[in-house]
Order: sequence, then structure tokens, then C-alpha cells
Amino acid sequence: MTATNAEWTERYAGSLMNTFGPPKTVLVKGEGTHVWDADGREYVDLLGGIAVNALGHAHPRLVAAVTEQLQTLGHISNFFASGPQITLAERLAALLGTEARVFFTNSGTEANEAAFKLTRRTGRTRIVATEGSFHGRTMGALALTSKPAYREPFEPLPGDVVFVPYGDVAALEAAVDHDTAAVLVEPVQGEAGVIVPPRGYLPAAQRIAHENGALLWLDEIQTGVGRMGTWFAHQNPALVDAPVVPDIVTLAKGLAGGIPIGACLATHGSGKLLDPGNHGTTFGGNPVAAAAALAVLDVIEDDDLLAHATAQGERLRKAAAADPRVVETRGAGLLVGLTLTEPKAAEVVTSAQDAGFLINAATPERIRMAPPLNLADVDLDAFAAAWAGILDQAGVGA
Repeated sequence: MTATNAEWTERYAGSLMNTFGPPKTVLVKGEGTHVWDADGREYVDLLGGIAVNALGHAHPRLVAAVTEQLQTLGHISNFFASGPQITLAERLAALLGTEARVFFTNSGTEANEAAFKLTRRTGRTRIVATEGSFHGRTMGALALTSKPAYREPFEPLPGDVVFVPYGDVAALEAAVDHDTAAVLVEPVQGEAGVIVPPRGYLPAAQRIAHENGALLWLDEIQTGVGRMGTWFAHQNPALVDAPVVPDIVTLAKGLAGGIPIGACLATHGSGKLLDPGNHGTTFGGNPVAAAAALAVLDVIEDDDLLAHATAQGERLRKAAAADPRVVETRGAGLLVGLTLTEPKAAEVVTSAQDAGFLINAATPERIRMAPPLNLADVDLDAFAAAWAGILDQAGVGA
């Protein structure tokens, strides 16, 4: 007999560590942009596993790629190489548009760990990061994350990290010097609620880093792989006013459409800083994960999902902003941030779920949405029609 939501939740509480709190519901099935819970309720997934399910759920080409690869070669150690691993590395470098070498991982935080170690190979130790940043939960990545509530219970963390206000060029210029190994920036801050810096910020960060002999490290874990309407957010002309060529780029989330993967890309000479024995991984570059990522990249190209994400993101922001209780919309492509008139984001998330939509409260007053890149008109229209009622039920005032 199939368990109910309540039964699953009780079992969850008794068997899993309480790191996430009680689950909002227990999901059992997904298809396209829709998911179903254990009680049979259907939802439109406008969160996409927090920007992970780039193609939605159970996309046939992703399922086929994983199935075929598992039937061919499931796992090998990194004493050996596989075709999917090598092909994916070449493909990512081509999308980045410059010479690059890749280290594959299982997640975003591990990609940032690899990048952090790579910066130490410059002979310098100082990292200049930004306030409001989120780079992961492992001890190294946590040292680069600014939120005190995440950091303080685990201090002391790896040191020599300085935080400056996000989007502030003058603060970067004051903080970066000839002892700085890298400047670490998210092109758009996702965890903080989709915060977009001024258009000249990333080019200025590149200039400041390179004038001081430091590396420019862009964390594109949430913003990369087409999420913002271009392969990488730093390539989007709506977000930057001049070309940016980072020395390090970290990726994960949407890269394999739900199969765990991460990647640290290092361009030009940076790609040669790590030598044999400097770093390693058991599952990074796994043939199945690499095959999944190649399928995701193929579908994005074949179905023109970069243009689709751009258009649907504009429609989604416009639909949300039609209600005066949304005072600001932010982002590009299908990474969407909303600011409410009052700090009731958690209530709005609950109200949206009651109405059949999954969204996220990034901060008390900010909503984040990151739906699949193939979000259909019918689902977007349904959300637009329900939005005012969602805000009503949540008690958001004008």
C-alpha cells in the first residue's frame, strides 16, 4: 500500500538528520514542469530543484542518455578516462569561448572547493568575496560564503577571506591588492534573492583582479547553463556592458538536468595550476553524469531554449509585476527575483503551494523562481492567473 504524505513525513523525521526541517510535501512523480505528491496533488514546479531541472522532469532525451550510458559503462575510477567525460570538457570550453581545462565534481560546493585549492597554487592566499554571497556548505566553500548564520556555528573556517559590498566597484578596488589570489563573484546572487549588480561591475572586477595579478573567479553554479538566457550569465549583454573572460568558472545545478555533477573550468594558464595528486574525486566525471550533461546541452541547443528562457522570463516577471504588491522584479532568463511590499515571502510560498505552484522564499521579502528552461505558456499563464489570489491568501498588503 502506498504511504501518504503524513506517513512519509513521520518516517522522514525518524530516519533523516534534521538539516532541512520538515519537508513541505513528499514528491513521488514528475513529468515536464509538473510534479505530484504522495497524496496525489499536482503542482507546477517553478523552482526546478533550485535551478537544477533545466529540462523539467523525466525528459525523454535525458532519460534515454542516462539509460544508454548505464547499459554501456556506468562508473570507472579516475585512473581511466571515458568518452563522455572528455567530450563534455571540450564542449564546456567551446561554450565558454576560450581555452579551458575542466575538473569535474559531484556538486557546486565541490566545484568551489576545487577552485579554492586552485587559487592557492598561485602562491597567494587572500580571496576577496562579496557580502550576500553563497558558495556552498563544505568548510572551504563556507569560508567564502558571507552569511553569518551559515558560518558562525562552524568557525574557525579557512582564513584570509575578505568580504566587500556586492556591486561596489570602489570597495573592490580598495580591497584587492598584490597579495590577493582571486576575486570571487557571482554574476547574479541567487541565494540572496536574485540580486543583479550594475552592468559595469563584472568588467570592473576583471580589470581590478588582473591589474593586481589576481584571478577572476565567477561562481556560475546557479546562473550558468542557459539559466539566464545565455550559456553563462557573464556573457549576457543585458547584465554586462563589456566582454568578460574569467580565469575560473564554477558550474553545477542545471548542467546535467538533475543528475549530480559540478565543474571547475580554468582558462589559459590557470588550467595548469593543479598537478597530479593536488586534488581528486571518486565520482567526478562519472560517464553517466557526463552523458546526462551532454544530453542537456544538446536539448538546449536543438530546442532553442536560450531564446525561450529569455522570452518566458520576461513574461513571468511582467506577470508578477502586474500586481502592485510586487515592488521590484529582477534577473534575466528564467532566474526570477521578486520583492514584496512586506516581509511575507514564507507565507506566499505556502499560499502558492496551496494553489498548486512551487516557488521559494529567498529572504523574508524576496521570492525566487527558477523553473525549467522549457516552461510552457500554459503553465506560465496559469501562474499569472493565480498570482493575485496567492498574494491575497498570504495576506500581503498593498
